[in-house]
Amino acid sequence: MAANLLNQNFVCDGPDQKWGVDISYIWTAEGWLYLAIVLDLFSRRIIGWAVSDRLKKDLALRALQRAITMRCPPPGLIHHSDRGSQYCSGDYQKLLGSLGIIASMSGKGNCYDNAMVETVFKTIKSDLVWRTRFLTRADAELAIGRYIDGFYNPRRRHSALGYKSPVTFEAIMASAE
Repeated sequence: MAANLLNQNFVCDGPDQKWGVDISYIWTAEGWLYLAIVLDLFSRRIIGWAVSDRLKKDLALRALQRAITMRCPPPGLIHHSDRGSQYCSGDYQKLLGSLGIIASMSGKGNCYDNAMVETVFKTIKSDLVWRTRFLTRADAELAIGRYIDGFYNPRRRHSALGYKSPVTFEAIMASAE
């Protein structure tokens, strides 16, 4: 278990300082599909995601590995999660430690530190999931990938980002440096 280093402070000066992670679920005619995401709290960009029909540590690890491959985070990054078994697993914690990523976990029964990630899940569900009947998990995975990579990250505007998309916000901030 890790201390709560985030403590509802979502402010960041740049990308890859604080990441939030969580897992949600989506109903399909084949059964549940679980979606794990890694969110950069600076830009609200989903930088890693994975789906599975099982709620196991491999799901969370695949989303994290995608984020690491995409961003090559610096040591000292704060990685915030709940106290779910996927995030407490030895393999998950070992990967974080090997990269100098600092684990932070919400206190028991405290959902507020993951509010930004939960908001993203609500957005995905209201924009896509609740409007769609997925016949297969593969259909849901394809739609989710298109939504994240084709709409949410490059086009969906956020009031907290000055009505810019996560990709645009990051580009503007990088050019201002």
